[in-house]
Amino acid sequence: MAREAPNNCARCGSSQLVQDPDVLDTWFSSALWPFSTLGWPQRTAEVDRYYPGDVLVTGFDIIFFWVARMMMMGLHFMGEVPFRKVFINALVRDERGQKMSKSKGNVMDPLELIDAYGADALRFTLTAMSGQARDIKLSPQRIEGYRNFGTKLWNAARFCQMNECVADAAFDPGKVKLTVNRWIRGETTRTIGEVTAALEACAFDDVAGALYRFIWNVFCDWHLELAKPVLNGEDAAAKAETRAMTAWVLDVCLKLLHPVMPFLTEELWDKLADFGAKRSSMLISAPWPVANPAWLDEAASAEIGLVIAVVTEGRSVRAELNVPPSARPALYVAEATPAHRAIYEANEAVIASTLRISELRFAAAPAGAIPFVVEGDSLALPVAEFVDLEAEKARLAKSIAELEGDAQRTRKKLDNLDFVARAPAEVVEENRERLAEAEAAKAKLEAALRRIGTLG
Repeated sequence: MAREAPNNCARCGSSQLVQDPDVLDTWFSSALWPFSTLGWPQRTAEVDRYYPGDVLVTGFDIIFFWVARMMMMGLHFMGEVPFRKVFINALVRDERGQKMSKSKGNVMDPLELIDAYGADALRFTLTAMSGQARDIKLSPQRIEGYRNFGTKLWNAARFCQMNECVADAAFDPGKVKLTVNRWIRGETTRTIGEVTAALEACAFDDVAGALYRFIWNVFCDWHLELAKPVLNGEDAAAKAETRAMTAWVLDVCLKLLHPVMPFLTEELWDKLADFGAKRSSMLISAPWPVANPAWLDEAASAEIGLVIAVVTEGRSVRAELNVPPSARPALYVAEATPAHRAIYEANEAVIASTLRISELRFAAAPAGAIPFVVEGDSLALPVAEFVDLEAEKARLAKSIAELEGDAQRTRKKLDNLDFVARAPAEVVEENRERLAEAEAAKAKLEAALRRIGTLG
């Protein structure tokens, strides 16, 4: 009988190669990770404490290779799945939606981004863009924008410090009386519930979105502005209540934001303690805020909501017509319900301060006033004496024509089926966004031009 030829190595020709008997396939070895790292097969204290885990964070491209095998191995060896939730990360691409590649030269080094913008700004950016079933188009401009968000919070903390808003563990938010404080208490309560629910659902982009809206738009842009007349006033009791409430809200902001921006929030927590805030632990160990439904106040929300709507619409009129910041026209309330008139009268100082007006007048608007409507009430700002109407008409008409030209060129591209079919998806999407922005800006300027037309 002929002797069987040895199974020689194709590369070196040797017949002495032996497979290592103690090696598992990579993915089967990795599949043991949830419990093998805890001392398994011995029943260690670590296995009892940490198995099963809660959430696995991974990428979509590894679900079949790793996640499924961990599930099977956990069920086979431990009799229980290794985790209850799997959070699937999005793929991080460059700002044009292309996959990062060294050969393309579009790789962003996270260490360089951290050096330029800070770790928290990068963390918040990735969190805000982490929605499932979509890729992250990362750009330095986005990170810079969220760095500005951190700066906004830092400046808010400085405002609190300068106005002696010091957190006190004995303060009871449920006992505040001023409308502005009852309103921000309710808004804070809603945000606590929204952020907590989003975290529990692993909807991290919703967490970031809720925090951004509340901290920037509600707390910084409105509460601090609405609180200024109180803090600068003579009513000692009102000032004390507003200081305590503002400090409480700031602390809640730091707690809610800590999982996303841990370095900035821990630093502010510590700095405010140096200023006099009562702290029993570091922020990372502080208890999570709990929403109290009893703190919701619909009457306060409606009142402050009306004030904000009036100021917002009035600011739009001023901005659209280039009314100088130094101008202090009166605000005319031509028609309003009795309930709304009472709100305007009670909040005249706040409206005057935030809208930059001289006073409120409950009378028909004079000639040269720009009318606007808020919740059915008719109001007007007489700005003709502060604006060169003909020059403004010319400026607006020129800007509208430029925007229409840009929109037509972009629209022509998108109407070209060959362009849509051949161009990269990210280029097509970029043109659609550009068209939407041009049309929105044009509509806003056309509304301003119509306002001027009412003065003729």
